[in-house]
Amino acid sequence: MQDLHELPKLRDSLSYLYVEHAVLERDKTALLVLQETGTTAVPVANLCLLMLGPGTSITHAAVGLLAESGCSILWTGQDMQLFYAQGCGETRKAYHLLRQAELVSDPQKRLQVVMRMYEKRFGHPLKPGLTLEQIRGMEGARVRNAYALASRTFQVEWHGRNYDMSNWNKGDPVNRALSAANAILNGICHAAIVSGGYSTALGFLHTGRQLSFVYDIADLYKAQYTIPIAFQTVAEGEEEVEKRTRQSCREFIREEKLLDRILPDIDGLLGIQPEEEGERLDDPSCPEIWWEPPQTVQAEGKWSL
Repeated sequence: MQDLHELPKLRDSLSYLYVEHAVLERDKTALLVLQETGTTAVPVANLCLLMLGPGTSITHAAVGLLAESGCSILWTGQDMQLFYAQGCGETRKAYHLLRQAELVSDPQKRLQVVMRMYEKRFGHPLKPGLTLEQIRGMEGARVRNAYALASRTFQVEWHGRNYDMSNWNKGDPVNRALSAANAILNGICHAAIVSGGYSTALGFLHTGRQLSFVYDIADLYKAQYTIPIAFQTVAEGEEEVEKRTRQSCREFIREEKLLDRILPDIDGLLGIQPEEEGERLDDPSCPEIWWEPPQTVQAEGKWSL
């Protein structure tokens, strides 16, 4: 694709596709998914995220098609329990990443972003004078209330969040459903973050992991999305709970237009205005201008600030 601006915007994309035990090939502008049950042609022009589970093989041509279409690729474990690797998104500009790095590197600016994140979760401004510890306590109570409400609404017993990453089947159905739903939400947020040119590693609340910013953003939506979906899915039956949770997530994300929200929410949290983003990048292969310090003088053959 010669013109990157012909790519669909993230908000216009489909949500995601999870595939396991298949061979993926390219057929012109479609992705062919070859499985024992047959062959499926998947149009990728509007696909936001492809999640590859165990037993998948993908050809070089298929990866090229996905890259041309701006579709992010994640390599995951079974039922998306683990994250292994990612393919890059379609953005070619670094403005968002530079802004994110500036904010996360300044303690005062970082705290302001953290406060906006909590306000986003609560849905209202925070009272002045609250400490970060007090706010975290309020957030813990909010999440516990969300679990309790979902338990009452869907008549599903709840004994707390409990899961073992090394033994997936050890968890009860609702905990497995929650893990599956959260994996979907993390994948969608991951694709949006990469699509917007942000770093998944530069988190504000979470820190020290390659997916810290993914967890920051996903936490904004869990009470509205993954918690009710998981409890409702279990209330409808405990057979194939992970598969049915993924199907419910896909439909709910489409109905609620989550992809319309993620990038604008991130821009709002980081205080980014559209007019700040600079000029359109018509030629992605064109070199950028050189960086220059704010003020320089040449003295004795050396540059100094």
